[in-house]
Amino acid sequence: MRKIVAGKLHGIHVTEANLDYHGSITLDPDHCEEAGILPMEFVEIWNKNSGARISTYVILGERGSRCCILNGAAARTCQPGDQIIVCNSIYLDEAHITSLKPRIVTFDQDNNILDRLSYSVDLDPDGRYCFSILDEADEALAIPALVSGA
Repeated sequence: MRKIVAGKLHGIHVTEANLDYHGSITLDPDHCEEAGILPMEFVEIWNKNSGARISTYVILGERGSRCCILNGAAARTCQPGDQIIVCNSIYLDEAHITSLKPRIVTFDQDNNILDRLSYSVDLDPDGRYCFSILDEADEALAIPALVSGA
């Protein structure tokens, strides 16, 4: 079994950091449902502003609020306005990787949903893995690649 990305809230903005609450991240249930994130599920959080990386669990806030609140010790790692990635994962047998379609949701500055994407892994005719990022119409998007200028 391998730990695999199951879904992401990519580029969501922190709306509050509440040091005096006893832990977790509070998220809008609408956003969680879009990415397949469950209440009480452990998630990893990666802060795009500071580079901080933490793990905590999800509690649901008010539906439609677009909230993203870091609570307790997690509040020390993020400031309101920081752009973060919230990622859940599953353990999966490698034989089932092609059936998994993680849902990725991207956001604007006000935490409105911009894009609903998915990741796809397929096998080429030689049995090698191929990775795609798909838009809502299941059209493949360009994948960033390092291009050497040397």
